[in-house]
Amino acid sequence: MNTTKSFEISKRNIWEAYKRVKANKGAAGVDGQTLEEFEVKLKSNLHKLWNRMSSGSYIPPAVRIVEIPKEGNKIRRLGVPTISDRIAQMVVKKYLEPQVEPHFHEDSYGYRPKKSALDAVGVARQRCWRHDWCIDLDIKGFFDNLKHDLVIRAVRKHTDCKWVLLYIDRWLKAPAQEKDGSLVERDRGTPQGGVISPLLANLFLHYAFDKWMEKNFPRNLFERYADDCVVHCDSEAEAGKLRTAIEARMQECGLELHPDKTKIVYCKDEDRKGTYHNERFDFLGYTFRARRSKSRYGHHFINFSPAVSNKAVKAMRQRMRRWRLHLKSDKGIEDLGRMFYAIINGWINYYGRYYKSALYPVFQHLNRILVRWVMKKYKRFRGHQRRATHWLGGVAKREPFIFAHWRLLGVKPAAIGQ
Repeated sequence: MNTTKSFEISKRNIWEAYKRVKANKGAAGVDGQTLEEFEVKLKSNLHKLWNRMSSGSYIPPAVRIVEIPKEGNKIRRLGVPTISDRIAQMVVKKYLEPQVEPHFHEDSYGYRPKKSALDAVGVARQRCWRHDWCIDLDIKGFFDNLKHDLVIRAVRKHTDCKWVLLYIDRWLKAPAQEKDGSLVERDRGTPQGGVISPLLANLFLHYAFDKWMEKNFPRNLFERYADDCVVHCDSEAEAGKLRTAIEARMQECGLELHPDKTKIVYCKDEDRKGTYHNERFDFLGYTFRARRSKSRYGHHFINFSPAVSNKAVKAMRQRMRRWRLHLKSDKGIEDLGRMFYAIINGWINYYGRYYKSALYPVFQHLNRILVRWVMKKYKRFRGHQRRATHWLGGVAKREPFIFAHWRLLGVKPAAIGQ
């Protein structure tokens, strides 16, 4: 280690951080430099970054703002750091995460090792069976409104490392570059898209919400994935009081509950009498509501369960349309399977964990798209949808591993186009 440097940051730390960033891939930042271009002079670029970070002279560049369309003509603003800055953030994350991770609440699931969104959905499912009511919380513009002084205060509770505190402070204050090239200074928030941002957001809500709930409302269980949260209650009155208390707590921390998206929900099932104007909620791509289920003994009953949300279904169908399969008549059926297998399999693994049958209409839609492809590719099937459907069903029966959803549906030649 070079003892003339202000901070003890090893070259190995830089190298390990680079490998993590490379595995995660990602777009170019404000300098337009891709990962491949960065690697042309990899040794020099990593040495330069190490030299600046260990001397304290590293100044983060602006983050490039990318607008992602959301439902209802809304947009999500992501901040994309440069390749070098992502590596620098990873260095700090790798140092800080082991310091804070052991202190996080067991019901905090977002961006944590060995925890997942599906874990949160599964726990929420069980608790909705045990508790009649819940609060579906939505924090308005969470990442954009984090108070910098409270973020730094939370970090200081776990480390006094000077270079960690220095660079986190600089990242929080780094400007954002808009699409027109203009720079916007930031006095609050941490950009979605940054490597360090999820950890800082988790740490913020650990003190703003998790610890506060543990101290003031220990009986009310919750599942939190970043800023998506469900809190369980035993009565409507309890839920109303708790929502008011949480709203006041968020205001203390500079945050605001979304007035329309935050709601009290009655977890209606076969045994719960009466009605309520909210009897469903969305959480992590799943819609929780009353559904017809079958017990292990073959009896049907109504319980409050999650299944893939309409919003997620709509997104999957839109993705399928963007594939424009009917224009890929130069490809073979095996080629199409290889091109889209990972995506389809990912949907099945995530949205098929609970109430898998809700996915069937989505993949039946995909089968109809594939029938169109058959009719476009083979002259003998043009204008003959039934024959094309039968041919595709035969392929699915003989080679069900070409497309992941064929095994899910258990397709038969006569049913593939339904």
